[in-house]
Amino acid sequence: MNRLSPSLQAALLAVVTLILLLSGQPAEARYAAIVIEVDSGAVLHETNADTRNYPASLTKMMTLYMLFEALRDGRVKADQELKVSRRAAGMPNSKLGLKAGETIGVDDAIAAIVTKSANDVAVVIAETLAKTEIEFAQMMTAKAKELGMTRTSFRNASGLYNRGQLSTARDMASLARAIIRDFPDRYPAFSTLTFNHNGRIHRNHNTLLRSYRGTDGLKTGYIRASGYNLAASARRDGTRLVAVLFGGKSARKRDQQVAGLLDQGFRKLSDPIYLPTGGMVKQDILPPAEKPLQLAAAADQKREEIAAEARQFDVQRIWGVQVGAYYSYAPAKKAAEAAAVQLPQLLSDASIAITNVKGQNGKIYRARLLGMSEGHARTACQQLKALRTDCLVVQDRTGLELAQNVGS
Repeated sequence: MNRLSPSLQAALLAVVTLILLLSGQPAEARYAAIVIEVDSGAVLHETNADTRNYPASLTKMMTLYMLFEALRDGRVKADQELKVSRRAAGMPNSKLGLKAGETIGVDDAIAAIVTKSANDVAVVIAETLAKTEIEFAQMMTAKAKELGMTRTSFRNASGLYNRGQLSTARDMASLARAIIRDFPDRYPAFSTLTFNHNGRIHRNHNTLLRSYRGTDGLKTGYIRASGYNLAASARRDGTRLVAVLFGGKSARKRDQQVAGLLDQGFRKLSDPIYLPTGGMVKQDILPPAEKPLQLAAAADQKREEIAAEARQFDVQRIWGVQVGAYYSYAPAKKAAEAAAVQLPQLLSDASIAITNVKGQNGKIYRARLLGMSEGHARTACQQLKALRTDCLVVQDRTGLELAQNVGS
């Protein structure tokens, strides 16, 4: 028997290795997050919001959007039975376990997607609305572009791994907002806690529905290439926020992070200096020159109220970190955002604040991240210094913030 030469063996090994690398999934997903106020579309927080990641089962939000649209337009009837193909029945978990030749009602299909995140049902919907799932994915991508999701491309209806199926936190927030806006009669389905199919109870994977006050949707997602994803909507005192997170390290950690992001968003909206202006844009504290006089007066009054409450009840979340001082607003904002990106786990609850004081050569804009406990702020500053980012720990008691040096 002829043996391969060492050089040919090496060449074949290289080819096999390349094939494995190309077919494998990334070992670690990138963290990304965004929080928006639904009515205005104002962005209250963002980290890597335009980074393209694998959406996993957040994809199914678009699958349901397409189904809702077909129901609204009469292309699918509410009492219609959807046929299960052999391909749909053969989908991997998570699935409902449908058999080829069976049918499933529209309402049950929606509930199965929302609670069980059933891949077999996603394909059933795709094949109902298009000739093939591939064609349906093309329709999904076209709809995404129509909704302003400019960095999203779909390859299937389920969110199972495909190298070309990518989206961003911002795009998924846009999709969540579109569902809430366009289908108010269908949106309540996302709050379904359990679904009974053939005597088996399926619980909704979105545990924030049970643990975070005001949550009423939307969707979880996980594949190895994406990490743990979540798009969640919560409504409090007439205000609805949507938070989207990609790349959570575990389901529990992801849920904790999203709850923290929502808390941060609701806190921001309680302060008039965080007024949304409409449109999907970055919305931090506005430069003083851009504030109407009445807004500035309202903000000053609000600061005094907050300060008085802090003194009375010894509120602890009045600390933060300062990461620079500049002679213009833009570089100060850039520095604060860069610090938030450096420590996303520590600073996810902090609010970016660009304040100014009068200096010898004009106004000085201070780049700050506020809304932390003293211990949290000191830990964050120490870690920023370890990353070679200078910082100060600051405390705001009366609206006039006091800077304190921290040891490295």
